[in-house]
Parts: sequence; structure tokens; C-alpha cells
Amino acid sequence: MPKSTPIAKAEKKSAGSRRRKKRQAARLSSRHLLGLENMPAADIELIIRTAVSFKDVLDRPIKKVPPLRGMTVVNLFYEPSTRTRISFELAEKRLSADVVSFTTSTSSVQKGETLRDTINNIEAMKTDVVVIRHRYPGAAHYLTRCCNSIVINAGDGAHEHPTQGLLDIFTLWEIFGSLEGKTVVIVGDIAHSRVARSNIFGLVTLGAKVRVCGPPTLIPVGIEDLGVEVYYNLDNAIKGVDAINVLRIQRERQSGAVLPSLREYTKLFGLNRSRLAAAGPDVVVMHPGPINRGVEMTPEVADGPQSVILSQVTNGLAVRMAVLYLLCGGETTVAER
Repeated sequence: MPKSTPIAKAEKKSAGSRRRKKRQAARLSSRHLLGLENMPAADIELIIRTAVSFKDVLDRPIKKVPPLRGMTVVNLFYEPSTRTRISFELAEKRLSADVVSFTTSTSSVQKGETLRDTINNIEAMKTDVVVIRHRYPGAAHYLTRCCNSIVINAGDGAHEHPTQGLLDIFTLWEIFGSLEGKTVVIVGDIAHSRVARSNIFGLVTLGAKVRVCGPPTLIPVGIEDLGVEVYYNLDNAIKGVDAINVLRIQRERQSGAVLPSLREYTKLFGLNRSRLAAAGPDVVVMHPGPINRGVEMTPEVADGPQSVILSQVTNGLAVRMAVLYLLCGGETTVAER
């Protein structure tokens, strides 16, 4: 074989440098995913682009890729969850990670063990990533001060639920492309919703116009400071919008009587066929789940042609794969895998 010339060696070194720069560019600006507040638009767009590739992976006969092989992910769920927990577990397994799922009902938490002691003991077993859902706001932020693992917030109290916000944004991006100038109304229990906050932060960052609508008792004072318009009448709120994101009434987080009755709430703020028809044939209907059918929306709306609720679930898997991949390295493209 001919010897490499100095020029060939220089070209090879330059190509390697370009590949390294490309790999380094495919990283998020933060080591953890704690929320969408103050997340740069470039990070959100990177997650969306990466999720597109992983959605293609989910359509393959073999849906598993090896980027997280050899890494251990712990799912630390202190609250009940179906979609988020299963979605994270599947995302981790699709990326070939070793997965450990923690349930408080069968753990030492029942014996009085603190969150700090729990995470320190888990991390002593040489884990790499912790996905946490907790009833207290700030729990994920607190973990970053207690451990060395990568921390992903899967919902902390009524604060934020960043991966839900990202999957909602990804779903809208698939439909509309750019979200610049699009109008999204978030309807329901805004005061207790971590989903609402993450959606507001992410959508506003990407240039969307955001409205919130609900009873005065379920709209936080000063929420206008986040760059949203406030409505107390659903029929007015849905005029001229591109998407309606309906939230669940979170009775488990409410203290005191914030609603006269669910029947009255449904009458004033429930999304039904006639209201949706008035909003327009191209309006997208979303819901983070679980749905209280007949309360927040009627079954014909939830299952109708304008609903993208099941697409949100599918997109949640792709987005969580993208987040895990980017936080844990993301040094090669999905195609290269």
C-alpha cells in the first residue's frame, strides 16, 4: 500500500476535526433536563430534529438502537403515571440502556427514607441517569445538588413537565412546520398544571402566540407576565386559534372548592362538537392525558378527526429517546447507528 502523503494526512485530520465538531454540536446546552423555562430555541429545535430520526426508528421492524448500551437509567417515580412512565421505559430500552424502575410503594420510602438518601444509595450502585417524577416542585433541581447522574424531570408538582411540553411542540411542528405566529390556546386547570407551564415556555420561545382559558379560580394571578393572553370565556378563546390543548382537572392538587361542580365546568369550559365546529375545521385538538371524558371534552371530540391525542403519545416516545440520546452523548447520527 502507498504511504500516506503529508497532504493526505492533513486532509484526514481536517475531516476528523469536522466530524468531532459536528458531534459536539449535537449536544444540549445543559447537562440535565429540568424544564423549558429559559431553554434556548436552538436546544428545542435540536430535540425536535433528533426526534424525527427516532420516530423513523420506531417504524423499523427492529426498533432497537445501541446508543445507550452499557448505561443504567433509573426511573424514580414518586407519583402515579401511565403514559410518561411507560414512554420513558420504552425509550430507554429502545436505546439499549439497562433500566431500573423504582416504585415508592415497595421501597424504603415507606420506612421513612429521604429523597437524598434514596438517590445516594441508588447512585452508589453506579447508575448514569435518573428520571424523576415527584409531587414537590423543585425535586429534580434538588437532585442535581445531591448526585452526579444526569437528571431528567418527568414532572415536579405543579411546576414543569418538560418532556410533555416538548412532545406537544413536536406534534404541532409536524403539522404546521414553523410555530412562529401560530396561536395555541391552553384550556382548563392552568393553576395546577405543570404541562401548561412547560408548553407556555416552549411555545413562546419558538414564537407562537399562547392563550390560556379557564375559570378565574384556576388561572394563576400574574400569568400574563409569561407572555400569554388570558380568557375566561371558551367560545371567545378558541376563535382564530390553530390548536386547542385541553388539560385535565387536577382534583388531586386542588385544595378547597375551586369549582362549583364538574357539571358547571363542563357546560362552560368543556370542548364539544359544536364548539369545535365554531373554531374551524382545521383546528388541532390536543390533550396530555388522562382524559376525563365528558368533562374536559366529549368522546366524539377526543376520538374525532381533529384530535392528535394518540399522535402525542407516539411522539412522546420519540422525544424522550431524543432527550436521552442528546443528554447521554449523541456522538453519532441515528443513521450511522
